[in-house]
Amino acid sequence: MSELLVDFITSLDGYASGEGWPGFWGLEGPEYLAWLSEQPEVTYLMGANTYRLMSGFAAGEVPSGQDEFRPEEEASVDELTQASKVVFSSSLEEPLTWANSTLVRDDAVEAVRVMKSSGSGLLSTIGSLSLCRSLLRAGLVDRFRVVMFPVITGATGAERIYDGYPDVALEMIEHRTFDGRIQLVEYKPRVLEHPPLGVPA
Repeated sequence: MSELLVDFITSLDGYASGEGWPGFWGLEGPEYLAWLSEQPEVTYLMGANTYRLMSGFAAGEVPSGQDEFRPEEEASVDELTQASKVVFSSSLEEPLTWANSTLVRDDAVEAVRVMKSSGSGLLSTIGSLSLCRSLLRAGLVDRFRVVMFPVITGATGAERIYDGYPDVALEMIEHRTFDGRIQLVEYKPRVLEHPPLGVPA
């Protein structure tokens, strides 16, 4: 059975990106980049908006506000290009132009449920906030990982991650600091029907 990881990089105030900021908010360091390069092979899951954005980067479109990609950003996009990707969309058309991408038009939650039960590798989301929210609500997420960068983007932040989420209890299974400033926290999530009535014994 496959394991499903929801994986976010965020500002401290919970934004997935910020207008005018470079990738990783320009704050990645050698420890963090080395850790990224050591990650196991995964199949990435994404929606149409993330596909359009990331495939555009892979085709050479530079993010708004930048003249060119930094080497760290190029390496990240290249790794994504080589990886297997499943794209859930009713608006995109086949064939998808980004290498190693498969289009799925079926309901994403049910499709991922089948992928988990019939597969053996690691599935990981990338971006795709509404997809992540739907998979979490359905109880399909095994691990919820957030890497927080030391910046608050109250004026320029975009894509608030947790809006619309259910209440979720989080059991910490991993934590780590990279380069003395970047904080990783990883949890086993459990969706709550209602707030706890008392403190667990």
